[in-house]
Amino acid sequence: MNLDLPLEHVRTLLAVVDGGTLDAAAAALHVTPSAVSQRVKALEQRTGRVLLIRSKPVQLTESGQVVVRFARQLARMEQDVGADLGMSGSGAPNTLPIAVNADSLSTWFVPALAGVPDELGVCFELHRADEGHTTTLLREGRVMAAVTSTPDPVQGCSVRRLGHMRYLACAAPRHQERRTLKQVLDEVPVLIFDQHDDLQDAFARKVTRGRGAGGARHFVPSSEGFVEAIVVGLGWGMVPRVQAEPLLRSGALVDIAPDRGVDVPLFWQQWKLDSPALAAVAHAVQDAAARDLDPRS
Repeated sequence: MNLDLPLEHVRTLLAVVDGGTLDAAAAALHVTPSAVSQRVKALEQRTGRVLLIRSKPVQLTESGQVVVRFARQLARMEQDVGADLGMSGSGAPNTLPIAVNADSLSTWFVPALAGVPDELGVCFELHRADEGHTTTLLREGRVMAAVTSTPDPVQGCSVRRLGHMRYLACAAPRHQERRTLKQVLDEVPVLIFDQHDDLQDAFARKVTRGRGAGGARHFVPSSEGFVEAIVVGLGWGMVPRVQAEPLLRSGALVDIAPDRGVDVPLFWQQWKLDSPALAAVAHAVQDAAARDLDPRS
């Protein structure tokens, strides 16, 4: 069956998703909300599928995710063609949406982007998400690439291994005084990044052979704030090696379980799209990962 999707309607669906509501899409496209609604309905009739759940913000169905991925790929190709024709300054910004986990974002990932040639004129739109959930943004078509902990490719994406991010179990020195590791895990509060963060409990289960971390829990959804909370003594937590090492050398932190860190594998997933900008970002990210991540398999 030839769907022959009207490009104006496809772009309208993308605007709805990016704006979160039909009204926001209407404002961005300089049309009425009624026109936006009619275009989305026409697209649903053409595909024979419900594409959008009209909540606030709107949500895509699985079929809608497929169409939005197509819309973003189309926009990416239009930008690349414009650049090849010397017309990149006349259209929309050369924006590349990428999902990345918070610890990578605060350590090695941002410097990696400096390796992308300036002449490509790429604007980065970074989405912070847990490394186990960045693929959700890929699947929904909200980003074109992601740093993720899963080697299983999202449909339409390629996967490359980046390396491992090593985490060390750290605490302020006073928490380790006159305490065994078991006592630290049972008695000292634990720092948790957010509701998706299972790293501390996974470490505790590994060490205690089944039990998670005990004691009180502090939630600190900032990589820098997370480390600072451990330094000032709020509790213990798993800290990326690159952040922990200078603090361990200075004595601000202690490794409560030497040689028992946790390695989290990281992968780069991106759309299978022949895009110079996307290829340049992938190359820069892989170069930085080779320098900064643990290469162990």
